Amino acid sequence: METSSLYRAWQTMKDSKSSLNYNPFKGLKELLNDGYSQLLDYNLNSVIVGTDAELTPHDEKKLFEQAMKDVIPISGGNSAERITGAKLPEVSKKDTDAEVFASLKNLIENGEGFIVADTPEYIEGTGYSKNRIIVKRLHRGHFSIQAHIDLHGLNADDAREALERFLKESIASGKRAVLIIHGRGLSSPVKPVLKAKVIEWLTAGLWRKWVVAYSSARLCDGGAGATYVLLRQRPLAKRFRKKEG
Repeated sequence: METSSLYRAWQTMKDSKSSLNYNPFKGLKELLNDGYSQLLDYNLNSVIVGTDAELTPHDEKKLFEQAMKDVIPISGGNSAERITGAKLPEVSKKDTDAEVFASLKNLIENGEGFIVADTPEYIEGTGYSKNRIIVKRLHRGHFSIQAHIDLHGLNADDAREALERFLKESIASGKRAVLIIHGRGLSSPVKPVLKAKVIEWLTAGLWRKWVVAYSSARLCDGGAGATYVLLRQRPLAKRFRKKEG
């Protein structure tokens, strides 16, 4: 039976409800005589879309096959291969311990993996400037070191005199990035004395107007036992000092 014939038959039965005298079997005899007996055994859900009744698996299969009858399969050459997840190699606890031991050994013997900026000994700051980006660049070695001074073995007074002489000579010769080696002060009972003094002289005295930024050096230049200093070409004017605070 054609789908359109079934739908007309169903619609005829449905429209009969609109009359005042409801008779759902009116015209059934004529339909049977005209060859519509298949209507009794036919599942209307397979041809009428939008009804509330559920389709059987058989009906769903027929609908799918009908919808896909004109589809042309893709040739095998254009299909994508399924990629399965690669199995990761198993790592034993013994291998992990060996790797940790090797890393620790390199750290102690060669300093590999040691990051100065991640330690409590790391210091950084600015003079009157508030530009923190310059501080980070200074610590990362973006400025070539043009001169250095080693204050090891000097007391505070001698160290201050030597440092002031060094800074004067550096500024007079146009040097911008310098390195001050003061040691880590691990033998000091409370805190590194000379290291703290150097930072004090750079930020709280005459030299603050000449200092752009300072930071602990990288490991290759002395690490926490040395300090990079970026100097100005000329001292910061008083009006700008008040503005910068």
